[in-house]
Amino acid sequence: MVNCHGKRWLCIEFPAIEYREAWNLQSNLVAARKDKSIDTDIILLLEHPPVFTLGRRGGFSNLTVSPAFLEKAGIPVIHVERGGNITFHGPGQLVVYPIIDLRLVRMRVVDYVQNLEEVMIRAAADWGIKAERNPINRGVWVDNNKLGSIGIAIRRGICFHGIAFNVNLSLKPFGWINPCGLQDIGITSMEKELSHKVSMNQVRETVKSHIEAVFEVELIITSLKELKIDAFVKSHALASLRGL
Repeated sequence: MVNCHGKRWLCIEFPAIEYREAWNLQSNLVAARKDKSIDTDIILLLEHPPVFTLGRRGGFSNLTVSPAFLEKAGIPVIHVERGGNITFHGPGQLVVYPIIDLRLVRMRVVDYVQNLEEVMIRAAADWGIKAERNPINRGVWVDNNKLGSIGIAIRRGICFHGIAFNVNLSLKPFGWINPCGLQDIGITSMEKELSHKVSMNQVRETVKSHIEAVFEVELIITSLKELKIDAFVKSHALASLRGL
């Protein structure tokens, strides 16, 4: 565990947000963090409508269905700068995007990633699910089935993107890809492991409490409108959410 004792992070929660809008918001917040318009690290908690994303190691070769099939299904494929390969986001999956200046908290990337994994491992354990790390791929696993994914990017020492924790989402679209570029693995969710749905609100609260414990920070709940950031950045960030 990295010692960040006494640190406070801002926390903003949203409902479902289109992936491109959240991506644009992250970019604006990274810019504001870099130029000190925001002088506090910040995390976003949200869900996405159905979308496939390709990381830096991602390739369309890991799609097992045709582009025409995905177009008919109404699911876009977006290439982004995060690490990792291909994954799926959808309703019922808790996504956490920390915008953290790793240099100021003196945190190595490997420690940061391990802490993100630890948050998901502890959250799963609260529902009696034994999730573990796996040397095959970063994230958390239940046996050979992936429960939570990690994909981050770092821009001038400031990290963004983050984790995707499978709570109640449909797992069917994972059958249309080689998840994370790997074959012969499965994808699971809390709902699948428990054979019943789980309250997303409860999972959100649990994840926030474990973020505080693992990173040794206090989360301060705020809203985008309350942030004291540069007017240009703020207007673009707000526009990216179309009034949400």
